[in-house]
Amino acid sequence: MISLVRAELLKIRSTRMWLGMLALSVGFALFGLGVLIAFAGVKQRGETVIPPVSDPETVRGFYSVASGGVLFMMILGIIGITGEYRHQTITQAFLTTPRRGRLLAAKLVSYFGFGLAFGVLTVLAVVIVALPALAIKGGSTSLIDNDVPVVLGGTVLAMGLYALVGLGLGALIRNQIAAIIVAVVWVQLVEGIVSLALPKVGQWLPAGAVRAITQTSGGLGGPGDADTLPVWGGVLVLLTYGLAFAAIATVTTVRRDIT
Repeated sequence: MISLVRAELLKIRSTRMWLGMLALSVGFALFGLGVLIAFAGVKQRGETVIPPVSDPETVRGFYSVASGGVLFMMILGIIGITGEYRHQTITQAFLTTPRRGRLLAAKLVSYFGFGLAFGVLTVLAVVIVALPALAIKGGSTSLIDNDVPVVLGGTVLAMGLYALVGLGLGALIRNQIAAIIVAVVWVQLVEGIVSLALPKVGQWLPAGAVRAITQTSGGLGGPGDADTLPVWGGVLVLLTYGLAFAAIATVTTVRRDIT
């Protein structure tokens, strides 16, 4: 099993795709952070656009922008399984390891672990920029107050679980482009609309779980007014999605004819 996990990690590292996804994740997070830095405490027409950095939720928002990178980890998970079908390497892999369940388990473990590392790097980049920005604007620079550890740890966990969601979605759809389009539309459009129109429903979606874990009440990476679950509830919901899609990946791949 360990050798299979190592082989899967080598597959991930052998291409530059993970570097591209990491760059997009960090870039997306830093863009969101830049918006918060620019508009936190700024008033337009007598109203504050974003609460000042003295507001604990704004401080959490500075760090939770890293959670916006879950989409790119999800895409990496999609590519990880659909690429096997696209290049027909899945056939050779199953000939080498006839027990498909073991191979899929190794892939799930590898991508979950890689997702955690992906999350750590994204969070680290955000912290490096957020700390001096908060100091300049007069906000708290403590990494132990305002539930900051929950936000950072929750973001890392979300990255790992979204990798499993990506693997499951890719195994279900198999067409790489179609699966990526579905992922982008769902994360960037559908979940946002549902959360705004039906907040009670939105809190049970993956993005709602991320909001709960990162202690923000708006979209991925910013303060807002949508309903949220408690932290433990968000962890359970996102874990359920991750395990469900992991099961989908296992069942569809083990039972499907790959010839």
